[in-house]
Amino acid sequence: MPPQPQSTLAEAVRAFAKIGVLSFGGPAAQIALMHRTLVEESGWLSERQYLNALNFCMLLPGPEAMQLATYAGWRLHGVVGGLLAGLLFVIPGALVILGLAMIYAYFGNLPLIEGLFLGIKAAVLIIVIEALLKVAKRALTARHYWLVAAGAFIGIFFLALPYPLIVLAAAAYGFFLAGPQAPPQAVAAPTASAKQTGVTILIWLLIWVAPIGLLSQFAEARLLTDIGVFFSKLAVVTFGGAYAVLAYMAQEVVSGFGWLDTGQMMDGLGLAETTPGPLILVTEFVGFLAGFKAGGLGLGIAAAVVTLWVTFAPCFLWIFAGAPYIEWISQQPRLAGALTAITAAVVGVILNLSVWFAVHVVFVDVTALSIGPFHVLQPALTSIDWRVLALALGCALLLLKFRLGVPRVLVLAAASGWVLSLLS
Repeated sequence: MPPQPQSTLAEAVRAFAKIGVLSFGGPAAQIALMHRTLVEESGWLSERQYLNALNFCMLLPGPEAMQLATYAGWRLHGVVGGLLAGLLFVIPGALVILGLAMIYAYFGNLPLIEGLFLGIKAAVLIIVIEALLKVAKRALTARHYWLVAAGAFIGIFFLALPYPLIVLAAAAYGFFLAGPQAPPQAVAAPTASAKQTGVTILIWLLIWVAPIGLLSQFAEARLLTDIGVFFSKLAVVTFGGAYAVLAYMAQEVVSGFGWLDTGQMMDGLGLAETTPGPLILVTEFVGFLAGFKAGGLGLGIAAAVVTLWVTFAPCFLWIFAGAPYIEWISQQPRLAGALTAITAAVVGVILNLSVWFAVHVVFVDVTALSIGPFHVLQPALTSIDWRVLALALGCALLLLKFRLGVPRVLVLAAASGWVLSLLS
């Protein structure tokens, strides 16, 4: 086998900058783009190296595509390469989201903007349903995984169990379900010592939490501290992609903290769908609006920066600590079992998100009822918004039947929503 081509740091930076700017379409499209750039075109990574890294990143909380880019950069040029690759994947989309969030904060109540977002909300509903179908097809390969998905849905939708608890329960179930299996005869050894790994973890833990600890010393920075702590927790439990954690995040930021309302939460998701970079950048939108509502533009920008910091600093921690162990981890059946069970639970969580979105988008008036330990949503049937229903059906045809791309569907839905808002 011929040796793999080697890249210079400048060549790698150009490649990852291109990936960051063109990373539209969600994790599947982003992973495919990286494969074409890093494996097929440049040959910097082998197919096996790429797939092992991808499987590892899917075990982790956080955006797997961004973490895969970070690992690829680390593999090519160490920590400097990993930092540059990860930042170049995130920064273009983060800048776009910040600009759109500013426009939304200042002009979101104009009839034109409201009409555009009427269509975007309908499109987002179908995009989430499409994600549900894709994840279900990949994850529900046996009857017991259907039961895991059903249990996750019941737990989060009817019992309001915390999302992290559902993830941990699914991981434990999958870990022990895999059962003891003999490892392959030749198991790759880790390329870092326990001491080196410990130092890496300590450094990145400090980078992650030290700014939050510093902010907590200032009473006037209470909102920034709350944002830092909340999104740090979110970064630890974001298994299965952004869709899986959106319902948990929405519940907390809408009902718990009161930073946004339901409509603003869905508008933020629509904006994140149209920009490059990971979908979890919707957290930046949430952070900015929370700060903007509390203290104007300056606090909004500061909140956005804090949100980005605690969302993505953990990703570098996971990769730089775990990268030397990827070949070893890829051969551990129990970890694979835990991942598969988590993915099955994510199906139930995304189903919860789909139902939650549908009820709040299609109906204007929705009441949350508690009956003993059970929680249900009761929409007022007379408050149905026929415009959203019509737009959602149109988006379903475009996305699910005619396979039109997400960006085009969002543009068409926004334009249609604006027209309908003029007619009604």
